[in-house]
Amino acid sequence: MDWTQRWEQHNGELVLGGVEAGKLARTYGTPLYVMDEGRMRSKMQAYRQAMTGSRLEGEVLYASKAFLCQAMVRILAEEGLSLDVVSGGELYTALSAGFDASRIYFHGNNKSEAELAQALDAGVGCIILDNETEASRLIHLLEGTGRRQRVLVRINPGIEAHTHEYISTTRNDSKFGLSMFQPETAQFLRELAHQPSLELEGLHCHIGSQIFEANSFASAAEVMLNYLADLSRAGLSLKVLDLGGGFGVRYVSGDEPLEPEAFLPQLLELIADGLEARGLPPVRILIEPGRSIVAEAGVTLYTVGGTKATYGGTRYVFVDGSMADHIRTALYGASYEAVLAQRVEAPAESVYTVTGKACESGDILILGIPLPQPAAGELLAVFSTGAYHYSMASNYNRLPRPAVVLVHEGKSRLAVRRESYEDLIRNDVEEAYHE
Repeated sequence: MDWTQRWEQHNGELVLGGVEAGKLARTYGTPLYVMDEGRMRSKMQAYRQAMTGSRLEGEVLYASKAFLCQAMVRILAEEGLSLDVVSGGELYTALSAGFDASRIYFHGNNKSEAELAQALDAGVGCIILDNETEASRLIHLLEGTGRRQRVLVRINPGIEAHTHEYISTTRNDSKFGLSMFQPETAQFLRELAHQPSLELEGLHCHIGSQIFEANSFASAAEVMLNYLADLSRAGLSLKVLDLGGGFGVRYVSGDEPLEPEAFLPQLLELIADGLEARGLPPVRILIEPGRSIVAEAGVTLYTVGGTKATYGGTRYVFVDGSMADHIRTALYGASYEAVLAQRVEAPAESVYTVTGKACESGDILILGIPLPQPAAGELLAVFSTGAYHYSMASNYNRLPRPAVVLVHEGKSRLAVRRESYEDLIRNDVEEAYHE
């Protein structure tokens, strides 16, 4: 990876959003998640622009599971994006930051009755139903209220995207959605359309994550258009098609992500042509970028504790983080690149495995990366950690979760405080046993 094309440096030191890495570490400590606000805003604007000018109306929903805090919610609102949430906690975060509930879409495959009631009380704009059980819960909650709730239904189109099996979501045995290949699905959709408390607007699909091939999204669109045509011939006309997200990002050299302006306008034209060819009216197209908005805007700063060369030949560099704040390598075998943040131009001397302080042999952050000889106390910067790092962080080994700071135009601001040891025991109780 030629990091110099993505980040600045000054006198050999990494500069993030106009702020030197060393200054950030001294001010906020490490491990530290650093998010470049300008980069996130630019990508949001690119998605919005790419979804305009088509014959079809478009809407951009940010997939909040990638990274969410109150500061992020406010940025999204300022940039005019809608929001997709997948839990009561994400919904609560959005509402607590003042986000317009009518622009929230509630996803998930097992929304509880309490979560659905929370969504209804808040006035959430649209609920994406995953299955018949969720639909029954929602209909029950709406009984006697005289209200109608906008809904989409998640459909599994069976498209195989070239991605990790855990983030491929449309295989025929996926836990998500209802298969279009089962006749019961079409019957279920027709029944929903006649529910007086529901307004069935359309369908949702999502073929996976970290996808680099534009034809994967084109294939999904074609399959979904065929299904819309089948439903139309059966008397069910729908007006919304949500194509999900999954747009790939650059983690290491060789990754070539799709840029919104390079493929979304063509995809929208393909869909518009496909609708006309099938004799269908225009539909509103939704997309749900998450990772592709925040991943490359994030860098994690760690402090090196030392190095060790093993008898087996592995050279380790120890950092003050762990799999508790960087789980994707252990979970998916994900690859990352990094530099010594205050010696960014120093030549590599050896290949190291970056590991943390968790009591696990699998506590690996980066497996095999060329680096200069790291010294204790130096800063290591790991790139492309803006998505699924803070949001998947845990307290394994009772490690406090890191802080999150935003950087923008030479300034920094705290977005999430670093957890303290007191935070770790905040919910511990010692009650007597109850009968």
